[in-house]
Amino acid sequence: MIWRVRRVLTGHDAEGKSTIIADGQAPNVKEMASMPGLALTDLWETTGAPADNAGHSDAAARPVRLEPPKNGTLFRIVEFPPDSQWRNRADARAAFDSIGAGHAPDRSSADPMMHKTNTIDYIVVLKGEIHAVLDKGETLLRPGDVFIQRGTNHSWSVRGNEPCVVAVVLVNAAPVSSRAKSKPAARKPPAKKAKKKKK
Repeated sequence: MIWRVRRVLTGHDAEGKSTIIADGQAPNVKEMASMPGLALTDLWETTGAPADNAGHSDAAARPVRLEPPKNGTLFRIVEFPPDSQWRNRADARAAFDSIGAGHAPDRSSADPMMHKTNTIDYIVVLKGEIHAVLDKGETLLRPGDVFIQRGTNHSWSVRGNEPCVVAVVLVNAAPVSSRAKSKPAARKPPAKKAKKKKK
């Protein structure tokens, strides 16, 4: 049973007064057909900065995709099932394809969930426990813990019997490799010549 999220949206009425324009279960939920139990609930999206707060249209009413738009942000809830429900049985690659992210998986990794996005992700664990797995090392995250993912190769692993639910804000970012290439190498200032003393 996928955890459903109550989403409350604010806006302005015709007189410019603040008001609640929607209150109910967030409608944009995608459970991966190839990985049952892995579900993304998209709550809101922005397409630039500064963000546009005008109007009443639902910015999350579009197909669920892994990454936010260029210069944009994405706020979502992710539910991860226990590894025992999918590892060695599910098609993680098909799951990435279904959210427009066939480019994200690290195909050289033995871990089918290992992937990289051009984002900074602010992640808060709401329920359960999950291991954040990197190329070198991993760490266990518990409710209330915060994980800041900075465009790194990463994967997730739920080793207990209960699902883990996290809240995530994804912010579009330049790829790490292009940023590294664009920075010029630091140059040392020229050495000052010593002044000769007059005799």
